[in-house]
Amino acid sequence: MRLLHVNMTLLRVSHFVQFLHRYTLLAECCQRCLVTRSGAIRRLSDNRLHLQRKHVSMAVQKTEDAKKRVLKQSQLLNVLEARIQQLQCDGILEVQKSKVDLLQAPSSARRIFSGENSRNTPAVKADIPKLAQKSQPSPWMEKLTLESKNKLKTWNTLKQKMKKKVTEKPKEKQLNSQVKHKHPATAFKTISTPNNNTVIRSDKISTVVSPIKISAATTETIITESKSATQKKHSSKKKHSQKEVKVPCQTTFKTISTSKSDMNIRSDKMSAGVSPVKISAATAGTIVTKSASQKKQKTKKKESKKEVPSPKTQMTAEELARVKELERKLSQKVHHLSYLGQPKGHRQGAEFASSDLRSSIVSYLETCVFAGNIDLAEHFLLSQHKRRSRRALLNTDVYNIMMRVWAKKGILNPISSLFILLEEAGLRPNAVSYSAALECMGRSANCPPQLISRCLSHMKQDGLSLDDIFSQCVFQLDERDMVLKAVHTIHPDYQPAPAPALPAIQSYSSLVEDFYEKRYNHQYPKLDFTREELQERFKFQFSMEQACTVTIDSVEADKPITENMAKMRALLVEQRAHWRKVLLQAWRESKMVQAKTNTMDFKLNLYPYFCVLEDSAYVDIMIQSVASIPPSGESLLILAKGLGTQVYTKYLILQKCRNDVLEKLGNIYNAYIDLLAKDTKVCNVLPREQWSKLEAECPSGPTLQGCESSWPDMIILELGTYLLDLMVNNLKINSDILNPAHTRKRIPILYHMYTFRSTRQIGFIKPHPILTQMQQEATETHLTFDSYVMPMRCPPVPWTSAKLGAYLMTPTKLMRTIDGATQHYELLERCQNLHAALDSLNQLGNCAWKINKPVLDIIISIFNDRGSDKLDIPPPLSEAPKVTHFNPKDASLTASEKAQLKREVVNARKKCSEMHSLRMDALYKLSIANHIRDEVFWFPHNMDFRGRTYPCPPYFNHLGNDVTRSVLLFAEGKPLGPKGLDWLKIHLVNLTGLKKKSSLQGRLEYANSIMEDILDSADNPMNGKKWWMDADELWQTLACCMEIANAVRSPDPAQFISHFPVQQDGSCNGLQHYAALGRDIIGATSVNLVPCDLPQDVYSGVAQQVEEFRARDAESGLKIAQILEGFISRKVVKQTVMTVVYGVTRYGGRLQIEKRLKEIDEFPKMYVWEASHYLVRQVFSGLKEMFTGTREIQDWLTESARLISKTGHSVQWVTPLGLPIIQPYHRARRLVLKSTIQQLNIPINHDTKQKPDTMKQKNAFPPNFIHSLDSTHMMLTALHSYSYGLTFVSVHDCFWTHALTVDTMNKVCREQFVALHSQPILQELSDYLLHIYCTDLSPDTNNKKYLEYQRLMLLLAKVPQTGDLDLNQVNESTYFFS
Repeated sequence: MRLLHVNMTLLRVSHFVQFLHRYTLLAECCQRCLVTRSGAIRRLSDNRLHLQRKHVSMAVQKTEDAKKRVLKQSQLLNVLEARIQQLQCDGILEVQKSKVDLLQAPSSARRIFSGENSRNTPAVKADIPKLAQKSQPSPWMEKLTLESKNKLKTWNTLKQKMKKKVTEKPKEKQLNSQVKHKHPATAFKTISTPNNNTVIRSDKISTVVSPIKISAATTETIITESKSATQKKHSSKKKHSQKEVKVPCQTTFKTISTSKSDMNIRSDKMSAGVSPVKISAATAGTIVTKSASQKKQKTKKKESKKEVPSPKTQMTAEELARVKELERKLSQKVHHLSYLGQPKGHRQGAEFASSDLRSSIVSYLETCVFAGNIDLAEHFLLSQHKRRSRRALLNTDVYNIMMRVWAKKGILNPISSLFILLEEAGLRPNAVSYSAALECMGRSANCPPQLISRCLSHMKQDGLSLDDIFSQCVFQLDERDMVLKAVHTIHPDYQPAPAPALPAIQSYSSLVEDFYEKRYNHQYPKLDFTREELQERFKFQFSMEQACTVTIDSVEADKPITENMAKMRALLVEQRAHWRKVLLQAWRESKMVQAKTNTMDFKLNLYPYFCVLEDSAYVDIMIQSVASIPPSGESLLILAKGLGTQVYTKYLILQKCRNDVLEKLGNIYNAYIDLLAKDTKVCNVLPREQWSKLEAECPSGPTLQGCESSWPDMIILELGTYLLDLMVNNLKINSDILNPAHTRKRIPILYHMYTFRSTRQIGFIKPHPILTQMQQEATETHLTFDSYVMPMRCPPVPWTSAKLGAYLMTPTKLMRTIDGATQHYELLERCQNLHAALDSLNQLGNCAWKINKPVLDIIISIFNDRGSDKLDIPPPLSEAPKVTHFNPKDASLTASEKAQLKREVVNARKKCSEMHSLRMDALYKLSIANHIRDEVFWFPHNMDFRGRTYPCPPYFNHLGNDVTRSVLLFAEGKPLGPKGLDWLKIHLVNLTGLKKKSSLQGRLEYANSIMEDILDSADNPMNGKKWWMDADELWQTLACCMEIANAVRSPDPAQFISHFPVQQDGSCNGLQHYAALGRDIIGATSVNLVPCDLPQDVYSGVAQQVEEFRARDAESGLKIAQILEGFISRKVVKQTVMTVVYGVTRYGGRLQIEKRLKEIDEFPKMYVWEASHYLVRQVFSGLKEMFTGTREIQDWLTESARLISKTGHSVQWVTPLGLPIIQPYHRARRLVLKSTIQQLNIPINHDTKQKPDTMKQKNAFPPNFIHSLDSTHMMLTALHSYSYGLTFVSVHDCFWTHALTVDTMNKVCREQFVALHSQPILQELSDYLLHIYCTDLSPDTNNKKYLEYQRLMLLLAKVPQTGDLDLNQVNESTYFFS
């Protein structure tokens, strides 16, 4: 009855439209009726019967009566659908267009129902097609067919008349003036139509829309508004590009916009169940009047409203000719990096919201499957599929998750059903889909070969080959073997194609072509370990990573245990045992609640994420985090992220263990160490090449690369906040535990509070003072870390791609990015050759280290003895200033005294927080160093988005401070040789900072003159003359003193085996790159690119220049210049000069100079602000005079980035080694996460759906570009040092090696710098930017955006001019790196 009612309603609407067309053929009314009818069609197709047909593979009735009933309903539905199509071909579509097509989404279930054979569903034809074949054609259908022929004739005749009348269609304009008075609940949407065919769709209709009733009374109002709107349009100067017809109502309309020849009508997201529209005849006349007036006005204004560029924006004839010439060259030239593709501009929010939701759906399904809850996963997928709004978010990979589940069980029918669902969703199966089907057939003992053959045939029809299966799929367990077994049933001789060979030499950059091609004289270093020793180290490292955490002894454990200390430790042990029980109970209860709260099947919840680990594992993570919260508290966002990440990391490691990755990884690693062990033969193969070769030789079993599941950042954060909420609500302690005199009550040990960071209010978690006191007085002897915090105990897995490298099991990113940023990895995936960058990371990671135990013992003794600020050893909190307490309501205190006391309290608390942070950082570093004091270890490396390399362990590494570097030695020792001792002495003087302006010979002579102090420092560091304590890098100075003492006291210093790393530091490396880019002779001289007898100090040069400016201004009577007399020094300007090249602004430079001036006790503090303003201007002026080429290049880079970001793109480039780089700076948006503990307002500034942040893009491009060049120089030096057999590591622009090989490293360093800058770097950058930002543009001289691209094109093509510097002089420059 409901269907008949809908049909009758449609008939009434049809007659009404025919009545309208007797009076007018205007398109607007027809279009509105068409939208209304589309809604009715969708309502009809969304009824339960239609869904039953659409999901016939899952909803087929088993009884004959039920089958007949379904068939009868189906026939009735076919009649109604045919009738609807006829109604749509009546007067409704008599619009001023040439052609209208009615499209409906394909449905595999519909084809099955009507007896058509579905290509992807051979196993599910079942019973209904048979019933359909037996049935006779309905007389209703015959009658409708006859009527449709008559209607078609009428329609064709009318269409020809319309074509003659319509010669030109005006474009529709924006919102009419009368729309401003629309009902508050009215929503309008505009659909712009393309030029050719008309497509009417109503695919996604939302819910509950009220009927539209327009009475005759309203007609007069609309007519009046229409007339006034028409009059206003005559005088309006606003530009319009579209024509909209809108009727205010309490529903959602989509306005149909017209184009040149044909019409495209879509209503993709309307509400489901739109009620019939009731419109009176008077209303129709009103709409016609209104539309006619709009049409006349828009036709008149079409020509006058075109956007014409102003004279200021128009280009000269010469510039236009230059643009034409550039466009011609760009159209003819194919860039060698075109495979990276065009950069994506900012995209619509809906697109990215759907991407985020799709990621959440995928992770939800994967965690359900991992936890063994297959029923929940299947039910969830079906619920997503049934809802049209969610189905549009699904892709083939979502359905593949369940296909792989059924494939492992060997059950084919559910896989067939999933293929049907794929087709219903308008998706095509991919390689993983067919891999799951073949795997299932391989597991089935009685699978007929015809079925396998049919599957292979369908796969071929979808454009996939067998090689695609084995090259594109990531296999788990024995999936690959099962697929191959099924294939061998049909093709017994088939073998998957081997992995792609190494890229041809031509694909390498010319900078490394010889490195990869001419290897006959390479001497790759070996490790000082046997094969068996490396195997044992691998086993230890794997067991540590599998446990996920490591517990080590604290260096504070050496303190004598007092009675109170023992009491506090016992109390903490007792309380933690109680907290563990309470948390475990609370966790299980909350888990049960989450399992029952899934009331809406299509909505996500956290329950699957509660099931991936054992309950005790979640409790351990929560208990461990309590000890890491500082006394001053920590941001809720940081704590939640840390908790969620720990759960995610353990999940990934457990996932790898279940997939049997351990066995395959162990087999490959055991073969890989033949390349590194000292008792194996030497071969000229790089670690990456060896690993890739071994992996290709072991194709069976799980895939090592890309096997990790991904959790969205919001899921990790939401899970972390849930754990924090449990901790805050359930962890309690007795209030009288430390003072029995107090009243006993249970109080929380953690408090959720709010505090301000700058002007923003943030959530904060703070421990109770009782807990803080217990932890401080207990001075516990153990520290627990995540396994990735510790250095590796075996050589790292070499980086072979962006997905595999570094740790054995712990997931590690090749490129450090902001959490949630994906644009970097999209570029890396498209990059065809990352080998040079990967090989340099592997070379850095293969350097073995050991601990300098004498220096470490001295540092630990000072650390446990209340520290020392002078020696950079943080003191304990017992040395912190006491926070004074006062009563703000004390009447005896004046307002100024209260304000002073408040400032003292704030400063004291800030000092306590800083001291705690520094103390804990030192405790972690020293405890880790002490834990591995007798071991050899490695630091795996990765890089940031600019290519700068970093060790992965976060606390203890060679990028740390002076204390950390002083306790690190190369594990491999080499004899000093004839010049090694001299280099040790020169390095010692460099560390003191005393002879920076002296020559190398002068530094060596100075070291020989103070040999007595050097030996005294080595023998009596704490009780002697303590000469080393006055050095800039005092702890490294002490370590070098000890090394020199051991060397000079050896029988033959030349044969002394030294493990000490000698450093060579670049002379203001950023300015060196700028001077080389611009071939600036003056700038190059000031940064030691050309040979000089003495080292040139650019900081002293700038200070001298600023002093000259100051003296001139002082003579002119400028007061601040007179006050600054005698205060301008190298130290005052150094930081600003050093950071100008890296993009520091005048504001930032002023703050730097202000800080230096405050450190000068004699300088009058009242003039600090004015003096810093004056000096920063002079520093920038001095740099501009000294580095003219630098400023031109910097300005060109800055302006280029500004114009690029204005076009809606982020700045993207490629380093000379082929590493793609993109800047992740976008306009910030805030994402609200409604968690259980509080609503989190999360700032996100890397979202590519947002427009680029122009200010950040332009300010960051120059420093980021220079950083990418210095990282390229370092990588080139690392690779060629490796070919010489050198031990090499770097701290950005500071290179380390043995004293024996300093001369060789210096030679390589200079050669690679010259080779790098001999490339046309700026010209190649210009060509690349022109290629990706200024191609494929449609020239339109009247288009403002096109004019912006023209200006960008001219700027990018105008590469800054260069000077006459001879780069080969760098090879002879002693102080380039020294």
